Amino acid sequence: MNKKEIITKSDFILSLGTMFFNKEELKNLIIESIEKTDTKLVYMHPIENIDLKPFCTQFIKYEAGSEEGILALILENFVKETTDKIQKFINDLDLGYISAESSAGEEEFEEAYENSKKFQFKTLIIGEDLIEHPRVENIVKLLSIIKKYTDFNLVVLDSDFEERINSCENFDLEEIAELKSFDGTIVYRVIEDKQNENLITSKSFAQIAKIENNDEVFLNYKSSKIKKTIKIDEKLHGTIAILNTRDSNEEIFSNYRYKQVKIEKVDA
Repeated sequence: MNKKEIITKSDFILSLGTMFFNKEELKNLIIESIEKTDTKLVYMHPIENIDLKPFCTQFIKYEAGSEEGILALILENFVKETTDKIQKFINDLDLGYISAESSAGEEEFEEAYENSKKFQFKTLIIGEDLIEHPRVENIVKLLSIIKKYTDFNLVVLDSDFEERINSCENFDLEEIAELKSFDGTIVYRVIEDKQNENLITSKSFAQIAKIENNDEVFLNYKSSKIKKTIKIDEKLHGTIAILNTRDSNEEIFSNYRYKQVKIEKVDA
C-alpha cells in the first residue's frame, strides 16, 4: 500500500514531528478518515495545530528538541516483544527524567497506548522535524526498532529519511541525550515554494518579544541577520513563531528546524 492508502485504512494514528504546514492534502486525508471511520488521532508536536484540534483524540505537547526522548517514551509503551538487548535498554530508561525534560507526561503515553489496544490498523506518521535533529543517528535506530517491534505502520513523509530508517540494521542504541534547552524567543522553520517576508507569531510570543503586529524586526542567529515583518495570528498558540522561507544559505535556515533567536526592532 502507498502512504495515502495506509492513512485511509488506519483506525489509530500517532503523528510526530510535523505540524502539517503546507501539507493540506495529507491533513485533509486524515480529517476525512476521522469523519468517515472515526479514526483516532494523537497529535504530538511543540506547536498546537488549531485546524486539527477538533479532530484530535489527544494532543501531546513536547519541548522543542526532545523528539529523541519522545521516541523513547513510545518505545517504552508500545514495544512489547523484542530482543533482550533492546528490552534492557527500555528497562534502563530514566522515564521520569525524559518526561520532565520533554514536558510530556508518562501518563499521556500510557493513555495513548491504552486507547490504541482496541484498534487493528495503527499508523505512526513521522515528519521532517526529525531529519536534521542533532541526535538523528539514534533517532533512526529508535524508529527502525519501533517499525520492527510494534504493530505500527510507519509513514515517513520524507522519502530519503524513510530509506535511512528502512535500511538501518544497527540497533545498538545510545543513551538518550540530555535535552538542550530552548529558552527565550524560538522560531520554527517551514519551507514554502516562495519567499515569505513575514514571521507568524502568537499573541504570547509578541508579548514576550515586546513586538506588535506589522513591526519590522531583525532575527539574529549566530552569523545570520534577516529582516521580517511580524504578523500576529489569532489561531496560533504558544511561544514558538513560524518562520516561512525557501531554502537559504543563511545559518538560521540550516540544520534543525527550531532556532533560539534574538529579536531586534528595525527602528530601535
